[in-house]
Amino acid sequence: MIGRLRGTLLEKQPPQLLLDVGGVGYEISAPMTTFYELPETGNEIVLHTHLAVREDAHVLYGFLQEQDRWLFRALVKVSGVGPKLALAILSGMSADEFAGCVQGGDAASLTRVPGVGKKTAERLVVEMRDRLKDWQGVALVPEGTTLPGEPATDALKDAIGALVSLGYKPQEASRMVSAVDSDGLPGEEIIRLALRAAAK
Repeated sequence: MIGRLRGTLLEKQPPQLLLDVGGVGYEISAPMTTFYELPETGNEIVLHTHLAVREDAHVLYGFLQEQDRWLFRALVKVSGVGPKLALAILSGMSADEFAGCVQGGDAASLTRVPGVGKKTAERLVVEMRDRLKDWQGVALVPEGTTLPGEPATDALKDAIGALVSLGYKPQEASRMVSAVDSDGLPGEEIIRLALRAAAK
């Protein structure tokens, strides 16, 4: 099991990044909450990792914060929640925001994450409540601000592509990106604003 990696960040293409560890390049899937905190490429980072073994692939998931990895592992134990959906949940809201939804019984906010229907949201609230009862630093899902914008740059195209890979339909991803003031912003920040506005 690979539990931790320290290396040089080579590429950032949400939801995947490439990490050079002693000359070996690890392809790692990471939630947007991790991408928001990543430094520029070329910098050294440490990731807490989880290796998911399937019949057809071994997928490595990485998190800057250990609490995010803990929550990811707790989520995949919930019936009907696999690694892809757990990654989408942690991309749509921070660990503290998710804990706030669970502790507050706010299933409605969880349904705003692509792939999370009403029944899954209710199951998450019920099954995760005991695991998160001692969670510290609980925050509510932030209010987003929708502002006009025009998708045209590479950063906007990257943001749309990342949202599609998180489970949003292409038209919906394009609309979400168009709704934020993205002038001059990097792709990660555009995605953050789009997800925050969608959670409104």
